[in-house]
Amino acid sequence: MQQFKRYAVYFAPRPGPFADCANQWLGWDTAMGQPLAQPQLAGLPAPVAALTADPAKYGFHGTIRAPFRPADGLGQPQIAASVAALAARLPVVVCDGLRLENLHGFLALTPLGDETALLDLAARVVIGTNDLRAALTPEEIAKRHPQSLTARQRVLLDLWGYPHVMEDFRFHLTLTSRLPPDWAEATQKVLTAHVAPVLPRPFVIEDMCLFAEDMSGRFHLLHRYPLSG
Repeated sequence: MQQFKRYAVYFAPRPGPFADCANQWLGWDTAMGQPLAQPQLAGLPAPVAALTADPAKYGFHGTIRAPFRPADGLGQPQIAASVAALAARLPVVVCDGLRLENLHGFLALTPLGDETALLDLAARVVIGTNDLRAALTPEEIAKRHPQSLTARQRVLLDLWGYPHVMEDFRFHLTLTSRLPPDWAEATQKVLTAHVAPVLPRPFVIEDMCLFAEDMSGRFHLLHRYPLSG
């Protein structure tokens, strides 16, 4: 039986052309738990594997509750039941679409249009899953580079286990590692054309997905729970 060290609540698209394109770009199928052949695209500054080394292990996703170690006494069944119950209380979220952006050096898909409902969903998930996580260790806090956080981000880290939540949350679907400016510019041009035919319009978040990190650092999609509130 697969052993997992951390869990997370992510958005991941349902099977279809959008999911297939993004999974192949990153080279990892989170549902099947297996690598995929990455595309060879003209005009890129480096092989796709080099451009995607950091996000590849997480698979294609949008973070809602960042990875956490389970609280004492909680295992996968209890975490899954809690996330399923939460999803049953939350509504589907609809945004106008997605666009490819350069977010301080890494390329990601971000929502178009009003994000009010998406921000509310994210906040409710963070609150509703907070009792599932173990308290952060000093080592885990250090990995968040607290010296570089704002005072408010440090408060959020202490309260919720992650600094980029609530008013500091920005939903995004990461597609590359952090790239040098010239690499980012060239990659954005090629990748924009590559994903354009499959980008959903509207962009609908209709599930919460429970992911888990295996002992090698790879993430797997364990369960998909429809939002039905």
